[in-house]
Amino acid sequence: MTVTVETGLWQLDPSASTVAVRHKSVWGLVTVRGTFTGVTGRGEVAAGGSATGTLVIDAATLDTKNKKRDEHLRSADFFDAAHHPEITFEVRDARRDADGTVRVDGRLTVRGVTRPQEITARLASADADGLTLETEFTVTREEFGVAFNQMRMMGGPTTVTAALRFTRAAA
Repeated sequence: MTVTVETGLWQLDPSASTVAVRHKSVWGLVTVRGTFTGVTGRGEVAAGGSATGTLVIDAATLDTKNKKRDEHLRSADFFDAAHHPEITFEVRDARRDADGTVRVDGRLTVRGVTRPQEITARLASADADGLTLETEFTVTREEFGVAFNQMRMMGGPTTVTAALRFTRAAA
């Protein structure tokens, strides 16, 4: 069954959305998991079905359930939230494939460094009240200037997962 997504403006519902990260630490023996609690965004679906938009994450809202670690992740060693308070994902083009996946051509900005980022999302649900997109992709943190790696304990990519609920924006 093909689900039709209406054209127009869509607003992210932060209370029904999550953006999380996980990264192997301690030489791959421990996985650090965290969730960003400050996420906003909006998008626009064009008549042809393509979409554009922006997701903004408050870098200081990363919560790993460890206050000391969270403070370190917000520091200049990692996100440098004092100087770069926002992480943004700009969707330049998103199109649904015949298999129902959504191919997203975007630009991810972390610590003031912007890189192209292509991801695949899944339209998890769509109804009269809104739509939910889900995705998981990896990021090489060093490409964004996040190079802190005491005793070479933190190798490999960071995995980002997101479940984003959008509702129709008021006209």
